[in-house]
Amino acid sequence: MPLAYQQPPASFTISLHKVDNTTVTIKLRPGVSPSCRIRIKNVIRSDLKIKSGENVTFTFTCSTPEKYFIMEIQKNIDCVSGPCPFGDVHLYPLGLPRLNRTYIWDVKASTKAGLELKFSTPWLRQIEPGETCPDSISYNINSCIDKATVNIGTFCRNGSVSRVKLLGGVIMSLHLPWHSLLTTSGFNIANRASIKRLCIIESTLKGESSITLMSPNYPLGFPEDELMTWQFVIPSNMRASVFFHNYSLSNCERKEERVEYYIPGSPSNPEVFKLSDSQPANIAGSFNMSLQGCDQDAQNPGILRLLFQVVVQLPQVDENVTHLVDLSKEKNMTVTIHLEGWPSQIPLVTEPVCLICKDPRTCDRALTLVSGAVYRISFLCKDLSRLRITAEKGIGCMDIRWCQRKVYSLSVPKAITRLPIQLHKFIWKLLATDLINVEITSPTLKLQQHIPEQKCNTSYSYSIVSATPETELNVGVFCPGGSIEKIQMRNNITISLKTFGKRFINESIPQDLKMSFVPHIKDECTFTVSPNPKAKVYLQTPNWHYGLPPYISISWFIIVPSQQTARLGFSKDRMGIACETGRAYINIKEETLGAEETVRREDELLPQPRNMHHNFWVNISNCKPVDKTQLTLQFWVTFADKQIDLGIILAVVAGAGVLTAIGLTVCCVRKKKKKTQNPMVGVYNANVNTQMPGKKGLFRKGRQNNESHVYAVIDDAMVYGHLLKESNGSVAPEVDVYRPFDGPIGSLPPSPPPFSFRKDIKRSSNTEEEPPPLTDTDQDTYTFAHQKSGQSKDSGDANEKDKGDTSMPLLENNEQDGLVE
Repeated sequence: MPLAYQQPPASFTISLHKVDNTTVTIKLRPGVSPSCRIRIKNVIRSDLKIKSGENVTFTFTCSTPEKYFIMEIQKNIDCVSGPCPFGDVHLYPLGLPRLNRTYIWDVKASTKAGLELKFSTPWLRQIEPGETCPDSISYNINSCIDKATVNIGTFCRNGSVSRVKLLGGVIMSLHLPWHSLLTTSGFNIANRASIKRLCIIESTLKGESSITLMSPNYPLGFPEDELMTWQFVIPSNMRASVFFHNYSLSNCERKEERVEYYIPGSPSNPEVFKLSDSQPANIAGSFNMSLQGCDQDAQNPGILRLLFQVVVQLPQVDENVTHLVDLSKEKNMTVTIHLEGWPSQIPLVTEPVCLICKDPRTCDRALTLVSGAVYRISFLCKDLSRLRITAEKGIGCMDIRWCQRKVYSLSVPKAITRLPIQLHKFIWKLLATDLINVEITSPTLKLQQHIPEQKCNTSYSYSIVSATPETELNVGVFCPGGSIEKIQMRNNITISLKTFGKRFINESIPQDLKMSFVPHIKDECTFTVSPNPKAKVYLQTPNWHYGLPPYISISWFIIVPSQQTARLGFSKDRMGIACETGRAYINIKEETLGAEETVRREDELLPQPRNMHHNFWVNISNCKPVDKTQLTLQFWVTFADKQIDLGIILAVVAGAGVLTAIGLTVCCVRKKKKKTQNPMVGVYNANVNTQMPGKKGLFRKGRQNNESHVYAVIDDAMVYGHLLKESNGSVAPEVDVYRPFDGPIGSLPPSPPPFSFRKDIKRSSNTEEEPPPLTDTDQDTYTFAHQKSGQSKDSGDANEKDKGDTSMPLLENNEQDGLVE
């Protein structure tokens, strides 16, 4: 069986002229095993170096040498001792093996002269260190001044960098992959006069585009006390804007690091900016930008570096249209106009740029306006729908006396809603001391809690968070059109209004969310709920995703219409937690006299659905749960019309009849009694001391034997008897008629059973101070003497027997006697 024919490996011959001053080096790629070697005649070696004037023929011991070897071709050019070979730079020598190769041109030149590298189209694009070029073809430029080497940058093809001018020598390298068919270097070298700076990089931008450039040695430091310039060649009908994306400053001993702009037609050339300033924008046509270093501190020099972007675009149709933003009457507010997704998402270089300008030359991707000023802004943006507004306002109260009666409107100012930009978020930060709390009301629209059973479908919502330095309580997400009229909260509160879509401007007109500061409340959070009688309302505990924090108490006050009955139910049977410290409780109590309070612990079943006939409270208090358990509760409320039982109606009618009969009997008895009475007018009791009561020192007798505290009472019948006779006794006063109490009943939530671990329990249980004791000098007790039939004699004996005891007034004794009658 004949053997397969194997083609002998290709043979390469490299011949270098002595005047070329060129060296070719072939060596193994780093990290690759030496499975392939170089054979020169009968000698096997792993590397090969061919110098000027040598002619070498060699082969590889493998068929794929590009996997194992790289090649460097270095040409030294001396422009100091002899003339420079200016003009196009060629790739020499020819006929090289197809390996990854790097051409290096080391040009020595005097610092009194300048060298210019001019690139042919499609020019170059600077890339960051570590970035690769799409076609794997890259250029690297290093400047050599004396013995110092500065990396000007690494570049790919297809860009805007058309020329690079350098002071002194240059090391230019071109890296080509083994499969590249490039046969020209793509640049030429020219002689120029001294540029008196490190380098000048020229970028030519013909149309709408965006380029990124970096300072030399980036991300390392720019050379100390150096100067460099970027020249931007731009058509006069285009507009350019500069943005600094990443920079750092060194520690200067003398001078100051700065950026200078030379803008044709500007009355203040050069325009000087700090690196921290907003850089010029909306520049018409070409301009220059220079970076100036300083003398650095020898002990701690720091690093000066800069990465920036230049955006070129056509003038916008409405670039001269300004929008008035009047924030002169606002306080503690900032308004930021920015691109959608800012600041987490940085727009791609290829995306059209949207700029916001507060004057024709001060533009940026994000612009922040502060309260107390008036702005006229404009937009350099083709699509304003890419822009968003984020605003923040702070409201504080350090003394409840100054802010308790103030009501703050939490609505978006018209200065924002009038802009042609969609509002993304408006944040109110409400700050107060520990003893001052926040009350949020929505009397007209009311609020709906966003939960899976009742999702918000409006164009905006409110996210409410209560925070302290130790904990954060996410109260929930709410939207207009619900049943929550009021929320009272402790601690500092953050309310974030977030919009969804363009409908917000139309729907936000009737915004009625208001806020006020109130004195300290007992619970962490209290909701006042006035549901729609036809709706089923779901309510749930705050901090739903993480559970109610330990030792937190939340209350809901549910308003029940007078003609309806509420039904309360829980969405699960148990609380679902185990307590490590203390107890968790649910308290339910109607707000009516004599109402019983329902209490459940965490280890008990929750109450079954029940009917509530009056306004009622639901209170949930947490313990410290054991690990991996969290308290999350949801309950619902529905309404139905009250059902009146026929038996109840008959009982009421019968009761009314009985009361009417009793009333007629009482009236007859009273009338008969009044007819038998003899009117007694102006009865004088000689046994009563008529001296005016005064200080104790003015009385000659003591309290026990002094009758100054006894008054005679004249019976109504004695004084007005003639009137009763004239009316034939038809006017009878109401006797023993019950009047129900119409005053307000307490509006505090039910108190859960005492917790030994709650902070509030440390207060003294005796919170009310006892009134000061009464003294005979200032507050003598006066009683009334009633004369009964058959008791017209002197009552001194009785008084002596009682020894002046006035612990039970005589009026009460008389009333008791009357009841016996």
